[in-house]
Amino acid sequence: MANLCKKYVIVVCVLVNLALLCLADVKPENLKPSIDVKEEQNVSKHHKTDSLTILMLLALLLLTILTIWFFKYRRFRFVHETGLSMIYGLIVGAIIRYAGPLGKKPDHAKVELINGTFYANSPPETVFLSLPNFNDTSTATIKYNLIGKVYSTEPDGLLERTVTFDPELFFNVMLPIIIFEAGYSMKRRHFFKNLGAIMSYAFIGTTISCFAVGGIMFGLTRLMSIDFSLNDCFFFGAIISATDPVTILAIFNDLNVDVDLYALVFGESVLNDAVAIVLSGSVEKYGELSAGTFDSKAFFGALGNFAAIFTGAFAMGSLMGCITALITKFTKIRDFPLLETALFFLMSYSTFQAAEAASFTGIVAVLFCGITQAHYTYNNLSLESKQRTKQLFELANFLAENFVFLYIGVSVFTFEALKWHAGFIFTAILGIIVGRFLNVYPVSFLLNLGRSNKIKFNFQHMMMFSGLRGAIAFALAIRNTSSDSRQYMVSATVIIVLSTVICCGGLTTPMLQWLQIRVGVDEELDTIQTTDNTRSVSQAISTQRQYSTMGPSDQPTAPTQNQPVCPPIIKHFFFCCTASFLY
Repeated sequence: MANLCKKYVIVVCVLVNLALLCLADVKPENLKPSIDVKEEQNVSKHHKTDSLTILMLLALLLLTILTIWFFKYRRFRFVHETGLSMIYGLIVGAIIRYAGPLGKKPDHAKVELINGTFYANSPPETVFLSLPNFNDTSTATIKYNLIGKVYSTEPDGLLERTVTFDPELFFNVMLPIIIFEAGYSMKRRHFFKNLGAIMSYAFIGTTISCFAVGGIMFGLTRLMSIDFSLNDCFFFGAIISATDPVTILAIFNDLNVDVDLYALVFGESVLNDAVAIVLSGSVEKYGELSAGTFDSKAFFGALGNFAAIFTGAFAMGSLMGCITALITKFTKIRDFPLLETALFFLMSYSTFQAAEAASFTGIVAVLFCGITQAHYTYNNLSLESKQRTKQLFELANFLAENFVFLYIGVSVFTFEALKWHAGFIFTAILGIIVGRFLNVYPVSFLLNLGRSNKIKFNFQHMMMFSGLRGAIAFALAIRNTSSDSRQYMVSATVIIVLSTVICCGGLTTPMLQWLQIRVGVDEELDTIQTTDNTRSVSQAISTQRQYSTMGPSDQPTAPTQNQPVCPPIIKHFFFCCTASFLY
């Protein structure tokens, strides 16, 4: 025991001597320049903050998944997973914003030009700043990149800055996955059966909603103390007309709601997003051409821009899908399922980037690429690749949707460019209600004049209720906050998204019961003309049957007597030209 203690004392003495020698050797001339040391410290600090942010978001996703499991196990449907994600995000965002340790501010300096000679028409993208090193006579040049206009010189906390919603991340990473999966897994038979109605709601209805909201906003903002131009009002009408009923569609799918209603709500929401994005860009284009006044030439120019962008994106998406179908048909890549799946994924994702690079809209391109891939390419894939692609995009879509809504909730407290005005928010809510009303009921009336399978009033009421706003409206609003009017738009959009997703999503099941809409419908059978196998909502909840969602594995079925998709001659010619070549 004594020998052990003696050895321990010797080891401690050696370590202490080494530490003293190291400290004695540290002299000012042996230090790195202070700027280099500071740079290394900042890199380490940012890396740690990024890791903490990712860990926090992953933990919230795990919490959301466990809560979803508990709700599904207990058959609770008063809140959807996207609503849960937003609630958790709001809680964490408030903690980040107001908690002291998490809100620690980084070092910052405010630099002003005094009698400077810098002249430019626009802010430079890069600034080089020469700073002296305190430990020698040299200077170091530091590079700073342009972030954008700021509204306060008080610095954000590192964590607060990291978790702020980045619209470019959403548009370039998350949104392509969500939209492609919608096209790839859609119930094509019911979608194309109702294609005329879906396109009417998406194109005509969304345009009506845009102008209705814009007109109401322009009229009522004249009574407020905020400055909104006509172009600002119509831009807000365009972005807020993007519906995102992901909550309602999930409940529809769980309860096996009437397939026609599901197809109408789903199809309108998918095409509506694309139309709203292109329409908002066209409104901005009109604002650039018209110089703030009505100009018929600028109006028709913006209209032509809308048609050109949409048509070009449609053609590019369909072309990429057909190219993938040809590659999988005429090569033996199906013998290597992993390579086949990788090719499928990369071709699908590159469609979005190709359309954006060509100044089209990637949303329209990737949507029709998904539809084309499901109709043609899927039949050429090996069995293993069929399962992989379907499960891959289903998983990616689930994670992306929940991540986006979680991100939105956190950003409510961490995004600085928000201006609040109660009158503007209430006017916006009134505008979207009126716009949705004019979208659904007049268009439905006109459609029923030529439909044998009428769109019933309870369907119309449910479609009116299904006009939730979500991630796309928020991302379009937050993408440009350079003016006060845009900041008012962001704050109003935040309130609308929160209220519609949480409140309307929780009231979906009672609304189905109150409107007496059929649930528990077996979509594999022709239940349109019979009511023998329909059930009430309460019965469906207590004895819910699980049905697999019709996706790319659906085989084409012949339409029934009341389901004419297109004239037989055109249909026969189309399939003769494409089936043998692409399948």
